[in-house]
Amino acid sequence: MARDIVRRDFLKSAGAAGALGVTGLAGCIGGGGGGGADGPGGLVVIGYPESGIQLFRDYYSVSDGSEEILVPDGLRDGAMPGQVGNDMENVTGTAPAAGGPNQDAFNSLFQDEYGSSPGVFTSQSYDSVALQLLANAAAGENSGTAIRDQMRRIANPEGMTVTPNNLVEGVEAAANGDDVNYQGASSATNFDQNGDPASAAYAIWEFNADEGAAETQEVQSFEGENPEGSGPSADSGPGGSDREISVGILLPETGDLASVGAPMIQAAQLPAMQVNDANPAGLSVNAQVEDTQTSPSAGTAAAESLISAGVPSVCGSASSGVNVPVSQQVFIPNEVVGCSPSSTALSVTNLDDNDYIFRTAPSDRLQGRVMAQVMAERLEVSSVSTLYVNNDYGQQLSNRFASVFEDTFDGEVYRQTAFNIGESSYSSVVETALSAPDS
Repeated sequence: MARDIVRRDFLKSAGAAGALGVTGLAGCIGGGGGGGADGPGGLVVIGYPESGIQLFRDYYSVSDGSEEILVPDGLRDGAMPGQVGNDMENVTGTAPAAGGPNQDAFNSLFQDEYGSSPGVFTSQSYDSVALQLLANAAAGENSGTAIRDQMRRIANPEGMTVTPNNLVEGVEAAANGDDVNYQGASSATNFDQNGDPASAAYAIWEFNADEGAAETQEVQSFEGENPEGSGPSADSGPGGSDREISVGILLPETGDLASVGAPMIQAAQLPAMQVNDANPAGLSVNAQVEDTQTSPSAGTAAAESLISAGVPSVCGSASSGVNVPVSQQVFIPNEVVGCSPSSTALSVTNLDDNDYIFRTAPSDRLQGRVMAQVMAERLEVSSVSTLYVNNDYGQQLSNRFASVFEDTFDGEVYRQTAFNIGESSYSSVVETALSAPDS
């Protein structure tokens, strides 16, 4: 927003040392109870809207908003400024974006089929199923282990370029034993050694209080740190024709994420529909959908139903709180491939999974690095504190941000402070975060 740019330009010119000038100015005009002259120049806030609303109310009650605040996708809710009672002009966000080389092709497919625009994580859902169909066609059997060993072979470079536009031809080529290279809608869909995307696009966004929206300012591509191609990968694919490919879709139709899950399920069904309409090499797809209910226990039960039905690979699940127990209790012990389109927590990267767990959504390991780069280079802040929701997601992302901000960008992290969901007041943790570092 133009007024935000003007405010930031003023702050940057107010101090001779750039971000250090922001810090000094924040201390001089901070709204009493803030950090004082030596408080941080920026805050990283990691959480969800339901608690974030009260946390930001308490923040603006003790600060004039002169600190730069950076938040991840968990707080991307355009209604927040109205609920907080502040324009939140000093808040910048990052979020995984659809930035693959074939995003437009997917958008057209989705629009033509459903008559609406695709939503968040829909391109990742399409790519998850498309990759599994290609890997299954190359494997020539409904075997989780065989599909696992084909995932990098059909995703990482070399071979016939396959996109949403020519997915049917790609499935036929894979079934014939040819090399294919899927280039997706969400990213180039190259997997690193952990089964995470080797690169990903991120949206840089800001709140527009007048419109009640969180608006993308730009989309940038960022590279991960791990090499492509590590992990089990077959040298060739036996392929096979005249058979049925089985795939599961394990996403939330009900529960807290139902509004997000519905279009994700629509997107996940598109690749199966494309193949079934054409029947390349006599192949058909049986796509079975189960509802996680946005619940770990319900998600685990739904995953077990898919396994009982003989599904060798699954698109899902959505949230990390469901994906981790489903992976540990169902997918990994049963040697079934899971490929989540939206689970981003570092705990997924760190699973002892024998390489059965993949993602088309980037890990928070990458988002932590992206946030550190945005804070240091775009916002020009050199000292920060973090406030994070007290769970694995919040703690891991806060730690990852802090590590990269200090080690790569020579920033200073004053403190990392946890907060609990559902508190009536966050004044004490806000004041702690805004205070000067311990002497």
